[in-house]
Amino acid sequence: MPEYTKNPDVLATLSPEEFYVTQESGTERPGTGKLLYNKDPGIYVDIVSGEPLFASSDKYESGCGWPSFTKAIENVVELEDSSLGMVRTEVRSAHGDSHLGHVFPDGPPDRGGMRYCINSASLRFIHRDDMEAEGYGKYINQVEDVA
Repeated sequence: MPEYTKNPDVLATLSPEEFYVTQESGTERPGTGKLLYNKDPGIYVDIVSGEPLFASSDKYESGCGWPSFTKAIENVVELEDSSLGMVRTEVRSAHGDSHLGHVFPDGPPDRGGMRYCINSASLRFIHRDDMEAEGYGKYINQVEDVA
């Protein structure tokens, strides 16, 4: 079992936006994320720790301007966030403690009703073809088959 931690070497390589989002609980501008329109099969991991977070089979187009998922694979912690004068549920990675985004109860009802609204800047995408080689083989069964 891999050990996932906040990696200082990785932190040093983050872009200013990636650092702002993951370490300062920032938000990328809507519609600008590099993974927003990604439709390839694979998994999304914490850019800092590498811990698996979301599967492409749970990604959907919500129209909110950020990648949206109906559920997490694992390694996600939900915390109350009362910033900006409202109460929301923040989503952070369990081991890397990276800010990922927020979760809302307005997702597709037929898929559990949740919308994990996640910043692309907090994620690294691992294509299904590379999952085994990168140590994520146990999650391949959670990713749709390549057409």
